[in-house]
Amino acid sequence: MTLLWINLGLVFLLALVSRYFSTPVVAGGYTITVKPNKLLVFGSMAALVAVSGLRANIGDTYFYKHIYESTDFSWAYIFDEKDIGFGILQKGLKTLSDDPQILILTTALLTNVLIVIVLYHYSRKIELSLFVYITGGLFLISMNGMRQMLAAAIAFTAIKFLMEGKFLKYALVVVAASFFHQSALILLPIYFLVRVRAWSKATLVLMVVSVVIAIGFDYFSALLFSALGDSQYGHYRNFDEGGANIIRVAVNAAPLFIAYLGRDKLRRVFPKSDYVVNMVLIGFIFMVIATQNWIFARFALYFNLYQLILIAWIIKVFRERDQAFMYYVILACYLGYYFYENVITLNIQYRSDFFMW
Repeated sequence: MTLLWINLGLVFLLALVSRYFSTPVVAGGYTITVKPNKLLVFGSMAALVAVSGLRANIGDTYFYKHIYESTDFSWAYIFDEKDIGFGILQKGLKTLSDDPQILILTTALLTNVLIVIVLYHYSRKIELSLFVYITGGLFLISMNGMRQMLAAAIAFTAIKFLMEGKFLKYALVVVAASFFHQSALILLPIYFLVRVRAWSKATLVLMVVSVVIAIGFDYFSALLFSALGDSQYGHYRNFDEGGANIIRVAVNAAPLFIAYLGRDKLRRVFPKSDYVVNMVLIGFIFMVIATQNWIFARFALYFNLYQLILIAWIIKVFRERDQAFMYYVILACYLGYYFYENVITLNIQYRSDFFMW
């Protein structure tokens, strides 16, 4: 964990300083008072890429390395595996090197660069977004479910078209993401659900549906997995590793609760916030369902990235004199959660053949 703690401090500090060397800008129809210094943000991004890309373990890293080393990525193999984008990526990398570290590094590069670019353009306080990216667990997930997180990062870039109401362009990005993980296609119908005013009657319906599904989970899961049939995700019907931690659900709920209390002011300072709030809400719904079966938390990945934007804007819904205090409260709460999740619960041990301690 030592290197992960150092990475957290370095990423946060560089991003924080980037705001002190920023320039004012107006974009997307609303005012973002600061645009962080690109060089310092690049430093934060480079730290994320290096730590993730040069790892030797964590989650399914070993599995991906083994597949890369032992597989001849023929076109027949690639098309048989369905997620052809990831297969093509591996085929291309294999022509450069047989060392599987190139796959880990390339995936980390693509994932983190795309996420940081989106946060650079849409986050009000980029250092807070990146802090939560790490302490909230998404950075660790990018080293565990790296193929799906890559798909989520690609789909995340469609936020521009989501906000502008350009469905065709949004759909093209989502389809591109689905070539790396087909579950990204869930974002196509989601477009029409989130392009509404937050906390409207539609919001109430979504929340009621999530509670009903959680209560009647056995019936719901039987219907879902029956629909999946023999697809590559049908085997999840036999997945039984318990439900998501209730503390994780609470962590997802907290920013939404604040956004609801300050919804009117949030719309004034961030007029496009309704779409972000709705995406975060759907992620929370998946987390509620995941309390019955952890696998549904995988779907929440696509929506939890939007929480990184929301968390950086909800600071502005508080009174001016309270904003600094709430900023530190958020830092302290997420830092405590990071320690609980990674040290106490998961006991993460980071190893690398490149970083020696």
